[in-house]
Amino acid sequence: MRNEQIYVVRIGGGERLTRLLQTALEGTASQSISIDALGQGLRDAAILFAVGVDALGVSEEFLRLLRLLRQNNGCLRGSIAGIVVDGESELYSKSAAQELALAANMAGCTFLGKSLVEGTGSLYNQHILAQRMNRSWEDTYFLRAKELVQRLLTHQPKKFDAPKLLMLHASDHRLSNTVWLGRELVRRLPESFAAQEISLQNGTIQDCRGCSYAACLHYAENNTCFYGGTIPEEVLPAIRSCDALLLLCPNYNDSVSANMMALFNRMTNLLVQQELLDKYLFSVVVSGYSGSDLVARQLLGTLCFNKTVTLPGNFCMLETAHDPGAAQQLQGIGDRLDAFAAHMVDILQK
Repeated sequence: MRNEQIYVVRIGGGERLTRLLQTALEGTASQSISIDALGQGLRDAAILFAVGVDALGVSEEFLRLLRLLRQNNGCLRGSIAGIVVDGESELYSKSAAQELALAANMAGCTFLGKSLVEGTGSLYNQHILAQRMNRSWEDTYFLRAKELVQRLLTHQPKKFDAPKLLMLHASDHRLSNTVWLGRELVRRLPESFAAQEISLQNGTIQDCRGCSYAACLHYAENNTCFYGGTIPEEVLPAIRSCDALLLLCPNYNDSVSANMMALFNRMTNLLVQQELLDKYLFSVVVSGYSGSDLVARQLLGTLCFNKTVTLPGNFCMLETAHDPGAAQQLQGIGDRLDAFAAHMVDILQK
């Protein structure tokens, strides 16, 4: 069903952000909503977060928004959102968007694939797309925001009779707490789900060499890439055919593993042929000590903002377990696994 209007949550920003919103919302029913009203609950709505970031980073008002979202679990359940961040410098805009997206997502909010429109101070980050569109950097920036608004208004969640789930990991399955949790989730899914598991430990995984767009397209049209190997032969076809990804990500030095990152970098080979807007991202992140939120932000920034995958509300299980077998001993883990599996079913199945 088409959303009737856009709810706009604006935090700071100057004259350029004002003009951007005028362009993006022209001809669209919109309503401004305060931070406090948002914290009280805004469900089943289309939301545009518009954030100004100055040369020193985010404001106190922005931090208050994060705290309200974190305090009010489920306050955005069923809503879908996009983010515009307008920066005064070349720094801090993307990190602000990632932190906001995680807080809102944990409050139940879905984010469209490619749901971030970011303007750095110079707008140099628009220059490649501006060349393709034969427009100025600012015009390109404003038109991208308008296109995001239209996608929010027309978005219809996709559901499946027999969802195809691809579980990816790069861990030693005999010792990994993360793999145990992922397999327990899959075990709890209905038989109608078609689940495939691929380990990125199988075969040599090489990082992207940064081919030109034309070269990458040439390789992609032939279902391969410069390096060949397991990624174009097995992993990318599996991503292409699945309906949802379940990424199992132990925290390695506050990041995903090297093999997982190499996969992300080489997904450009897939994206030059098709976007992934109809695919959903779920994840299990396990830290040995702390920092699971850092990995979750990396995942949403890479795969939702950049690689175009849709981020359903509450996309991620965040757990802390170090020693082999520790995840099985976590208090209440069975209930959390049951709840997350039921959540996946609710998102994916008709």
